[in-house]
Amino acid sequence: MLLICLCSTLVKAQVKFAFVTDTHIGNTTSASDLSATVKDINATKDISFVVLTGDITEFGSDEELKQAKSILDSLNKPWYVIGGNHDFNWSESGGNSFRKVFGSETFSFIKGGYQFIGTSSGPNMRMGPGQIPRENIVWLDSVLTHMRDPDMPIIYLNHYFQDSSLNNWYEALDRLKRRNVQMILLGHGHNNRLFNYDGIPSVMGRSNLRAKDSIGGYNIVTIKEGIASFAERRPFYKTLDIWVQVPLKNHNFQNEKKDYYRPSYVVNQTYKKQVNPLWKFQDISDSGSGMEATSDAIISTNTSGHIYALRRKDGKKVWLFKTAGKIYSTPAVSERHVVVGSSDGFIYAVSAKSGQLIWKFKTKKAVLGSPVVYNKRVFIGGSDGSFRAFDLSTGKLVWEFNEVKGFVVTKPLIYDNRLYFGSWGNEFYSLDVTTGKLQWKWSNGSANRMFSPAACYPVASNGKIFIVSPDRYMTCLDAANGAVVWRVQPREHRVRESIGISADGSLIYAKTMDGKVIGVAASEEPFKIAWTSNLQLPYELSPSAIVEKDGVVYVPSHSGLLSAVDRKSGNLLWQYKLCNSLLNPVLPLGNGQIAVSGMDGNVAYLQASGK
Repeated sequence: MLLICLCSTLVKAQVKFAFVTDTHIGNTTSASDLSATVKDINATKDISFVVLTGDITEFGSDEELKQAKSILDSLNKPWYVIGGNHDFNWSESGGNSFRKVFGSETFSFIKGGYQFIGTSSGPNMRMGPGQIPRENIVWLDSVLTHMRDPDMPIIYLNHYFQDSSLNNWYEALDRLKRRNVQMILLGHGHNNRLFNYDGIPSVMGRSNLRAKDSIGGYNIVTIKEGIASFAERRPFYKTLDIWVQVPLKNHNFQNEKKDYYRPSYVVNQTYKKQVNPLWKFQDISDSGSGMEATSDAIISTNTSGHIYALRRKDGKKVWLFKTAGKIYSTPAVSERHVVVGSSDGFIYAVSAKSGQLIWKFKTKKAVLGSPVVYNKRVFIGGSDGSFRAFDLSTGKLVWEFNEVKGFVVTKPLIYDNRLYFGSWGNEFYSLDVTTGKLQWKWSNGSANRMFSPAACYPVASNGKIFIVSPDRYMTCLDAANGAVVWRVQPREHRVRESIGISADGSLIYAKTMDGKVIGVAASEEPFKIAWTSNLQLPYELSPSAIVEKDGVVYVPSHSGLLSAVDRKSGNLLWQYKLCNSLLNPVLPLGNGQIAVSGMDGNVAYLQASGK
């Protein structure tokens, strides 16, 4: 009884805090805007703490993160931070530096009788809707399970809108609604707005950036007598009138009868005669890479830094090797070796049979690129401006090209004894595979790093290289000299980063943002669409490659849906929904067997019937 009274007294205590979001350090005025906000908060004595709800940086670079931390360290009161899509999606460290610089991607603390719980959200290194990392969901479970008082009112913080723009919004909300969640704070939209998600009042705060104004701003939140009042503050100028007040109360969600939208898996019943899982596996962390296979195992990685093998027969874990950083590198398997790059700055070769370390090589920064093995050499790009070749057996460095602008996250293409890859520096490179000497480089001419041809897996046919990029152009380059053969931005087919090639090399597949799949004639000049599938997905952003095997074209989506299309007719054969997160590059293994994983750590080994 005493504890109940004490908790009630705390809830009635006044709480005043600063709500800052979308600081985007790296933007032109961001550092001065955040510095002004920090100084203003320091001068406001009755603000007791500060929360920051993501997009702390513009590009997630180490330099931007350190600059943000330096500015925030001058606060004279406690502050708590979570990350957003800009902090993780384009991060040269794969998000590893965020938790190193700030200590964590999550927070939980109690002030004035309220428990504040914050989780970060991506997407992590792959364009798509936002996603709360799987390990953050596991952490949230633990926090809610071990609350000091299970009835304590909760204020939840996340960067994204809490709807389908965040792939797994419901995983967090369903857990929170088992407790006494009363309000959500979010960023992302850069404006002050009131929403309601699943019956929970949700407040979006303005960006700290000044934008077209002469000064930035943030919100001062005052909780008094069960009401949260929000007032915008212009640093060292004035506090504007309260723009919204939110009553905080126990919504008693356990007894609610209203059904809120949740993803449907009915498609799996529709096509159960065509495709079914032989087994499934749920990882404890995100999985942001493709998979490879040995004769008896599937090799995968995760953002806890694990490389691991799952037995093809039943999905049981055979071995596990741990690195010290998140992994977004798709493994390369050759002979007895599995080669992977890690955000801890090392390239690892482990035994395909046992997972035991064979060799490792230290670089200057994270290694997010995926390796390719060719002629007993390993080729892989990193975040330190270098692309390297190693001897597969010994790990000895064969050559190093150290003129990469930006960082590499893609899987290189080897074609006619040359390497081809893009980087997050707006450039696309061709290197001699034997010597590492630059043959040519090409730039799309944009000053915006986010338009770089960095995330697609380039393909080649008939002496030409094909790429797509976030500037929505499809580009065909001469493989020998990098000259532009054609470059188009199809009005009716908004391409982005997902590309593939037919088994015979005659068609270049591209997935459009409008959910269509087109086949572009590899031999034609200029650009000519030769094939269009009847597949129609919703709005689509997944950059994962399109793959064809045995006459079937496999198309991954950003919402966990895998579609199989007939190569000749373009007709849809079947669909399977693994999860509600972005699908990684699919691994078809022949005889209708397909390994597929989602960014939320779901893995399935599918068996499809014949066409």
